[in-house]
Amino acid sequence: MLEKDTYKTISKPSVAVIFKEKGSKFLAYAYPLQREDQVKEFIDSLKKEHHKARHWCYAWQIGVEAIQFRVNDDGEPNNSAGQPIYGQILSKDLTNVLVVVVRYFGGTKLGIGGLVNAYKTSAQLALESSHIITKTIDIHFKLVFEYVFMNKVMRIIKENNIEIVNQKTELNCEFEISIRKKEMKRIKTAFEELRHVKIVAV
Repeated sequence: MLEKDTYKTISKPSVAVIFKEKGSKFLAYAYPLQREDQVKEFIDSLKKEHHKARHWCYAWQIGVEAIQFRVNDDGEPNNSAGQPIYGQILSKDLTNVLVVVVRYFGGTKLGIGGLVNAYKTSAQLALESSHIITKTIDIHFKLVFEYVFMNKVMRIIKENNIEIVNQKTELNCEFEISIRKKEMKRIKTAFEELRHVKIVAV
């Protein structure tokens, strides 16, 4: 089986989508996510914007190989909000994404089935209105070498179109490079053959 080296996410925050059910109004938002601490920032800004709403339910997933995720029903009955939202993230095979559904209560209780459907549909609409992109899984490592070997190192970098993320060019040089996962073994071997280059995991 070929090792997976791409993943799907969204490129930018979606525009708000609205789903209505028996007087309740559900506003759904999707955000690209890099770190867990961004979740609070997005939720806080939505709470300010929709301070009269009753619930701010959400689900998020981060990571490609080591997956982290969380669901939150925010006062709705257990598993009636966060889980259906998360189900939509999974069904679209996305990661590094947060979906929040803000509910304004309309006076009529929807029951568990009604809630599940409303949160699921709202999340689905938010993700369908998002710009979904495919990214490569990239691995970073550091090359440490003496300046005299610069030309040899640069030749491999240019030949393989390698991205230099950070560089320190002195008597001793350090390059942090980013390589697509499936290219990693081949490129690592090319640098190892130079012998005078130390390869350090980042």
